[in-house]
Amino acid sequence: MNVTYILKCSDGTLYTGWTNDIQKRLKAHNEGHGAKYTRGRTPVELVYLEEFETKQEAMKRETAIKRLKKKDKHKLIAAYESHKRHICYKKVHHDKVAGASGHNEEMENLMGAEVFVPGIENR
Repeated sequence: MNVTYILKCSDGTLYTGWTNDIQKRLKAHNEGHGAKYTRGRTPVELVYLEEFETKQEAMKRETAIKRLKKKDKHKLIAAYESHKRHICYKKVHHDKVAGASGHNEEMENLMGAEVFVPGIENR
């Protein structure tokens, strides 16, 4: 899976990139082996993620996001966070109504073991 992502660096700045393995890439960024820009700005936090079928699509979206004004990037991130909270709420509400165990496999798959999505508590 190819993804375009935005990271929030420890100094509050944003970094946009693409990868075909977000967990590995996020780990690399946080260990200082990612992009030169993020090396002195760890820890970084994943604040936006968008999936694509091909590398070319992900790279094209990365370029488009990099061209956005800062305020528009923040709007994009806010919309993403709102969408993630909505998905999480729907899943948690469904589990409660259905009497499920509360284990949220769908969100776990979305987030991955090492990926932090703001507004959603990690397990």
